[in-house]
Amino acid sequence: MAFALSLSSSNASAAAITSLWEQMSAFEDQPSMRALNYPPHITFAVYDTPGVTEELATAVMRQVATAGIAIEIEFNRIGHFPGPPPTLWADPEPKQALLEMHRRIHASIDPALCREHYRPGNWIPHCTLAMRTPPEHSAEALAFAARFQGGVRVAFDRIDCVEFPPVRILTEARLQI
Repeated sequence: MAFALSLSSSNASAAAITSLWEQMSAFEDQPSMRALNYPPHITFAVYDTPGVTEELATAVMRQVATAGIAIEIEFNRIGHFPGPPPTLWADPEPKQALLEMHRRIHASIDPALCREHYRPGNWIPHCTLAMRTPPEHSAEALAFAARFQGGVRVAFDRIDCVEFPPVRILTEARLQI
């Protein structure tokens, strides 16, 4: 089991991202994001190590949530991490609030305990859209990403500490919209 700290959207605006999930699932061998049974999210940190307990992750999540205000984010581009399979993701703007939350988490929990891609200096803020695009559909998925017109706005109104797999919310802090 692993722990993750994420910013998620549990309000009506999340439909803008779930619509993209549906569109991107046409390129996947199996729809990856709906299968998580977890709302659109931006993950700040993932911990596999016993050095990070549920209690510590929850305490840090609550510290980060002290501002208490939802973050409205616009997505105007779809990027990808190379695979195989490639991971396609919506690129958030503005990034400053996300970078500050990421900084606060890693100031409270040793970054060496975090998965490498989520550590300071390596982390790229993103909202995953598809993780299971097989090679025979990758070119189509990347072409869809290149044609994306943007203008998707989502209010992220919750900070979660989750355990996975499967995704199970351990603790959440609601943020005011």
